[in-house]
Amino acid sequence: MTQRFPTLFLSALLGLGLLGQGHAQTAPPAPTPPALQQTSAAPAQFQTAPLTLSDVLALLRQSPGWQSADLSYRAAQLALASARTRAGLSLTVGADSNLSRVPWDTGEWKGSATVNIGASLNVLPWSPAREAVRSAERALAAAAVDLRNSRATLTIQAAQAFAGARSAVTGVALADAQLALSTRLRAVADEQRAQNLITEEAVLERQSALESAGAARDRAARGVNLAAAQLTRVLGQPLTLPTDLGGFGPLPNLTPSGDLNTLLSRALSARPEIARAEVSLADAQAALATAQRNARLPDLSASVRAGQLSDGQGGSGKIVSASLNSGTGVLGVQASLPLKDTGEIPSGISLSLSGSYTLLGGAAAGELAQAGQGVRQAELGLSSARQGVDLDVRTRLSDYQDQVGGLTSLGTALTRAQTALASARARVDAGLATPLDVDQAALGVTQAQNAVDAQQAAVELAALQLLQATGELDPVLLGQLPALPAPLSPTPVQTPVGAPAPPASTP
Repeated sequence: MTQRFPTLFLSALLGLGLLGQGHAQTAPPAPTPPALQQTSAAPAQFQTAPLTLSDVLALLRQSPGWQSADLSYRAAQLALASARTRAGLSLTVGADSNLSRVPWDTGEWKGSATVNIGASLNVLPWSPAREAVRSAERALAAAAVDLRNSRATLTIQAAQAFAGARSAVTGVALADAQLALSTRLRAVADEQRAQNLITEEAVLERQSALESAGAARDRAARGVNLAAAQLTRVLGQPLTLPTDLGGFGPLPNLTPSGDLNTLLSRALSARPEIARAEVSLADAQAALATAQRNARLPDLSASVRAGQLSDGQGGSGKIVSASLNSGTGVLGVQASLPLKDTGEIPSGISLSLSGSYTLLGGAAAGELAQAGQGVRQAELGLSSARQGVDLDVRTRLSDYQDQVGGLTSLGTALTRAQTALASARARVDAGLATPLDVDQAALGVTQAQNAVDAQQAAVELAALQLLQATGELDPVLLGQLPALPAPLSPTPVQTPVGAPAPPASTP
């Protein structure tokens, strides 16, 4: 040991030379990365053409969630159609017959048959059937807003899963590059240890870094599998992911416009929570109006009968009658047509009017109080919904601004990494650095580029969520929006002659 101290400077120079020559030695092969077990029953076209967000959104329209939202809206349409049918003109036809013998012992059998035709129509504006139609119309309008929001929510979930898949595949490429570099550093450490230039602790440190890189690569592979499973859950069908970032299309380029007051105004007119609360308030106000009318107005019924009213023996001939009730608002018309000859029965007309009014007791007072409380509760619900939308829009806008602000520093970090790579190459050309220095700088560029791409994806997802919060996100038109330029291709890691080649998936 004492003989090596005088030659410490020479040994250092020798070690510096070994850093460049270590790659020419026989290095242990890099650990074989595990294959990506992606879920696949998938169309082969995604293997050749880039997988774009438009492709994902096209598949999303066949997903169970999308179809369930459509069925919910269809149910509201059917409910309105049913309410309109009940409130419209109703026609019925029937018949009755009888056979009698009076007196039993000496009389003759006499029979009669009558055809009855009836029609009814809700003519008063406050009739329950007409109010049911108005309530169903309000519910359908709210269901349309809810359908748009459900589709927007599913679209954002699909976009998040798509962005997660891009990030996962990029993470595998970065992990492959890190693993290849760690393998080469471990081989150089063995050479340096053989020349007694580094300690055993330094070799173990390189070994630990190699093992960490292998574990990170395994995690990245599992992340791709999870991303594929997430897309499968959202789409309701398996999908094969591309194996590199070049197989993915970019995210849409969205920039929300308007100040905070404008965004809040849009949200208050388009959010489903507001629409549902407004429907509840309108229904409560209609119930209050009905309760007030029932408490104030008497229950009146008017009827008229014309025709052969009586034959003097309890029978009748051809009769037309009509009736109207002030409470139900239903006008009914009936016609009775006996099949036998009734020409001998005289004709006449009969008018009747009946009414009742509750002076004491009854349920009117309780119904009125309950309806008034229902209106107050609905007003509070609408106020709460507006406050919730206000907070949600402010939160989404703040998150979007935070994500946009994070791009600047990451862009600077990418420029710094690219500058460091250029400097490392210049030092190698001048003989002041080794190819490993270039490899490490190139890996830094890859890491910085991936960070920029991830932040850009975060910005676009935050923009989508802000557009959903303001009710502006149109899932149908999203696939037609312009996309961001393709991400910059990071500088590939250079491989010295004789060293193991990096995996093909390195971006």
